[in-house]
Amino acid sequence: MNAPVAGQRLSMTLDDRYRVPEGWLYMTGTQALVRLPIQQRLRDAAAGLNTGAYISGYRGSPLGRYDLELWAAGPLLKEHNIVFRSGLNEDLAATAIWGAQYVGSLPGAKVQGVFGIWYGKGPGVDRSGDALRHANMSGTSPLGGVVALAGDDHGVKSSTVANFSDQMFIAVGMPVLYPSNTQELLDYGLHGIAMSRHSGCWVGMKVVTDVVEGGGSVYVAPDAPAIVVPEAVPTADGGVHIRAIDAGIPQEDRLYHHKLYAALAYCRANGLNRITVDPAQARIGIVSAGKAWQDTLQAMTGLGIDEAQADALGIRMLKIGMTWPLDPEIVRQFARGLDTLVVVEEKRPVLEDQVRAILYGTANAPRIVGKFDGSYAFDAQRGAMMFPNAGEVSPAMVASVLMQVLREKLPGCALADPAAGTQVIAGAPGAVRVPGFCSGCPHNRSTRVIEGSRALAGIGCHGMAMLTNPAQTTTISHMGAEGVIWLGQQPFTDEKHVFANLGDGTYTHSGFLAMRQAVAAHVPITYKILVNGFVSMTGGQPVESGLTAPQILHELAAEGVRKMALVTDDPEKYAGVAMPAGVPVRHRSELEAVQHEFRDYPDVSVIVYEQPCATERRRLRKRGKWEDPSKRSFINAAVCEGCGDCGKVSNCMSIEPLETEFGRKRRINQSTCNKDFSCTEGFCPSFVTVHGGTL
Repeated sequence: MNAPVAGQRLSMTLDDRYRVPEGWLYMTGTQALVRLPIQQRLRDAAAGLNTGAYISGYRGSPLGRYDLELWAAGPLLKEHNIVFRSGLNEDLAATAIWGAQYVGSLPGAKVQGVFGIWYGKGPGVDRSGDALRHANMSGTSPLGGVVALAGDDHGVKSSTVANFSDQMFIAVGMPVLYPSNTQELLDYGLHGIAMSRHSGCWVGMKVVTDVVEGGGSVYVAPDAPAIVVPEAVPTADGGVHIRAIDAGIPQEDRLYHHKLYAALAYCRANGLNRITVDPAQARIGIVSAGKAWQDTLQAMTGLGIDEAQADALGIRMLKIGMTWPLDPEIVRQFARGLDTLVVVEEKRPVLEDQVRAILYGTANAPRIVGKFDGSYAFDAQRGAMMFPNAGEVSPAMVASVLMQVLREKLPGCALADPAAGTQVIAGAPGAVRVPGFCSGCPHNRSTRVIEGSRALAGIGCHGMAMLTNPAQTTTISHMGAEGVIWLGQQPFTDEKHVFANLGDGTYTHSGFLAMRQAVAAHVPITYKILVNGFVSMTGGQPVESGLTAPQILHELAAEGVRKMALVTDDPEKYAGVAMPAGVPVRHRSELEAVQHEFRDYPDVSVIVYEQPCATERRRLRKRGKWEDPSKRSFINAAVCEGCGDCGKVSNCMSIEPLETEFGRKRRINQSTCNKDFSCTEGFCPSFVTVHGGTL
């Protein structure tokens, strides 16, 4: 009864997801993207091709762990001639991948071609527009190819603004693939490389939080997915691929008159867009892609509509894999005979606008329900809003629209109530606690602003300073422009000075240019650069340059900054370390005094605040890679008067309320304490420090 199934693997190692050649494997979305270059190299080797791979980009949610997973798989990547180099920023990473496309034609080349994988968060796509445009215009090599992964945070869960990379890819002429699950992350990635090789285009692949941060069972095989390469596209000037010497107009002509058509031919040949339900007497059509496709399937399940029921109701369904350029042939085939066509998509109407353009002038074209009911988004007189241009689409929203359309067209149809069973969840109170810094986080102290001053927020963890102290810390800019907002304000205000927060990761990425701009403008601003050694919010990765606090100070001295100080939790470690002339080393307890001094300086000044990331330090302690002090702090509840001064000085999340018969006291949660000990600086006799004890 319990005998193993024939062919079933009875054990599984962590390496299986990358090493097993064929079968079903569980992996996360990010791990599927790690398997992608390995699978492509295996396919190339099986075809007798000598290729390499080059991966580069810059981390950011929802692709925040991609580099970590690639580093973890480093030995295996090396086996397959896959090189991963994390980019200093996104556009430099894209440029390196662009360069790799020339390798096959260079003297001394060790491979026939190099395929590339670029990755970046939505804002990274934005800032890399120039690099992506140049690279896509130049093209790819026949045995190279490039897939560009855009990590889009539609719900602004971990971003400063909503991401929507589709239109950026379209603006630079890159075909756009949009996977809807873990399997498609791998399959579409492989199709993307093949499409890129065939067409000469860089191929964009939109990766959203719900897909890449999920997981599932993925089927892998040497020949999966099956790839059909169409006939080569003839051009007047020798093909669609990259060449050493080129010119702007021929590049543009090649892209828009040949390469994109080749990409579309590949899409058709490989069925990336497919009609999944096709009743003979269909009256209603539903078209969607990516995450919105999964939302649509869940909505239909909630309405009690399975494939057989959809067929009986006359509902035709079209799943789009390549959202741009949209294939006119399948759209016309899909729309034939329909009364109503529903386009389900998040954000802007990329699919809807193309569907409207394709069907314009068609006899008996269906009414289109998209962002609005039967009208264009910018019509003065619009129908009811269906799927908003902002925020996210949910299964409940899709179910509501489909129910409205179905009951209008099929008055007698029996539909389940999609809200049944969700009332308890819908009525539950939402989370009310705002984000806060980790226990012992250096931001708890470094972002404090002295009375009478204002600070400009920085990207990442620094942005949370606006939540903890909104009266004094305001205005966040895009990454790499920290403090530059002040340049446009300063000539027109009586305010004499501002502080600007900046992290060492952002400084390395692009923030040093913002400081160079401030130095050139000679504005009174104090940059507070937190050097904690890690890109903390995104995953705890090391900063690419590895610049130390003294190195940053020397660099800024060379840039022309004349007033600087180093503030640290451990001044003794800098004894004997060479500093720029006149740069003092101060203890973190003196930060307030240092800020008062620097506020009066009439030009650019810099306070480098050095203290390791508390969470990363905790992780390294658990692995035995960081010294763990054998002491802990406790609060004697019998002495504590509940004044809260310990929380004021430390802003530490590990200080918790303790309800007693004598009123509210305080205690330290030892399971979350990161041993920063700032709390002991509170004006309170209740603290007890235990040396050498264990819990």
